[in-house]
Amino acid sequence: MTTTPTTALTGRTAVVTGGAGPLGRVLADALARAGARVVVVDLDEESCAAAAAALPGSDHVPVGADLLDPQGISRVVDVVRGLGACDVLVNNAAFTGTSGVPGYAVPFEEQTDDAFAMALALNLTAPFSLTRQLAPLLAASGHGSVVNVSSIYGLVGPNMGLYEGTRMGNPAAYAASKGGIAQLTRYLSTVLAPDVRVNAFAPGGIARGQDESFVERYEQLTPLGRMGTEDDFRGVVTWLASDASAYVTGQVVAVDGGWTAW
Repeated sequence: MTTTPTTALTGRTAVVTGGAGPLGRVLADALARAGARVVVVDLDEESCAAAAAALPGSDHVPVGADLLDPQGISRVVDVVRGLGACDVLVNNAAFTGTSGVPGYAVPFEEQTDDAFAMALALNLTAPFSLTRQLAPLLAASGHGSVVNVSSIYGLVGPNMGLYEGTRMGNPAAYAASKGGIAQLTRYLSTVLAPDVRVNAFAPGGIARGQDESFVERYEQLTPLGRMGTEDDFRGVVTWLASDASAYVTGQVVAVDGGWTAW
């Protein structure tokens, strides 16, 4: 008798970094609604606790940790090892340039080496380290899945015309780190096979009150005619985390309204 794999995650433990942020909260909620116990990881302990408490179900675990600090990564690993299970790892935490380091989302000539290095440390090195250290638990689960969050700017170069006349920027470090995540995904998918699947999804632009001129230009260049919302990524993270995608690994799924299809 043939059974159809489902997106159910009942009885599984999912770790979501950046889990108290706008996208991370939605990804964590999607996994919790599929039945998972979610480990919510973010910089601020109180925000983690609030995000975990808001999730459907029970037994969710908040972990306040600075993933730019090796001790922060060790704290996450220690908590997850203490739980004795890790079925899903969602590497979603991302550098926003708001940590007091100048030279991130500014014109190219003003971008700094320090901001570049910090963005790569959080966006790329932390996912590598967490995946490496949690790989034994992921493999032991029998259905381990790593889901990395890349970006359309990890797949294509930026259209700088979108930003003309606005205060918005497009940092080189963001593109480099998100492109690196896409390639790290492919690398890990072969190294950790067949015990752990590793995939990524690449979000398009998410509507968050950007300048009207930017939004108008962006929507004109998007086949589906709108920017994304956090809810647009519920389906892809649940699918990639679950047995419904059991024969999928090494892929970077663009979820961008067709932005990269032109």
